Amino acid sequence: MRGVGNKTFWRSDNTAGYVFIFPWLFGFLAFSIIPIAASLYLAFTKYDILSPPEWVGLDNFKEMFMEDSRYWISVKATLIFVFTAVPLRLCFALAVAMLLNMKLKFLGFFRATYYLPTLIGGSVAVSVMWRQLFGASGAFNSFLEASFGITEKVSWITHPSTALLSLIVLSVWQFGSSMLIFLAGLKQIPAELYEAAQVDGANAWRKFKSITLPLLTPVIFFNLVMGIINGFKVFTEGMIVTGGGPFDKTLFYVLYLYEKSFRYYEMGYGSSMAWVLLLMIAFFTAVVFKTSKHWVHYESKGD
Repeated sequence: MRGVGNKTFWRSDNTAGYVFIFPWLFGFLAFSIIPIAASLYLAFTKYDILSPPEWVGLDNFKEMFMEDSRYWISVKATLIFVFTAVPLRLCFALAVAMLLNMKLKFLGFFRATYYLPTLIGGSVAVSVMWRQLFGASGAFNSFLEASFGITEKVSWITHPSTALLSLIVLSVWQFGSSMLIFLAGLKQIPAELYEAAQVDGANAWRKFKSITLPLLTPVIFFNLVMGIINGFKVFTEGMIVTGGGPFDKTLFYVLYLYEKSFRYYEMGYGSSMAWVLLLMIAFFTAVVFKTSKHWVHYESKGD
């Protein structure tokens, strides 16, 4: 019988496993658990890095919800982005996945090409490129002038009406990861179902509605949850492309959190914002999980 104090325990194969996972455990403790616990404490303090934290209780949350107008602007911009970009990205990814699921020439090349924006997307380089494309003297205005004769030079990333839209388009353009997951799901649908529907005279729309869409609901569910989580955490695009945009039109939640924490050194306020963000993400993902039983179909449940 092996006990903790028994030498046989330390000579077992378990020891090797503990040794190999120790770097990960140390990193998880030092860079995840301890910072999370510290941020929870700092959320109830006034802390500017240079001086010790001062306990203020719920003052940060009171200021956030009742006194800080820019906070609600950031919440509004983030919600608009999430509820617009995420559905559009899923629809576009599914459409491209269905096209790539067909028997086409050079299919591997097309898959790699469509995935490339996601591979490099979200980086500073892509954000800078996007800023150049949609600037006043960018390629998009040149295209409009050459194709439609529109000579007015509009900076799409700084105009109040189009700044947020330009970032939504950027997010939709980075659909590669969702597309690959959809493509994997499409590969798992039995071809016999489509053949049977073809015999019954079903058209393409009927096949999509009655076969493809129901069998893809688990994949849609996964992509939706991941899209919501990543949508609430959008930062680089708002920081590099628009810098918060005109009149804070693209002042995303995480961007405002960054400004409060690292520009104004209000680390306590930033910590409280981070925990509210965690609760918001948890709420919306919980809603998706709660409603999934009505629209997600699993074979194991006999649906």
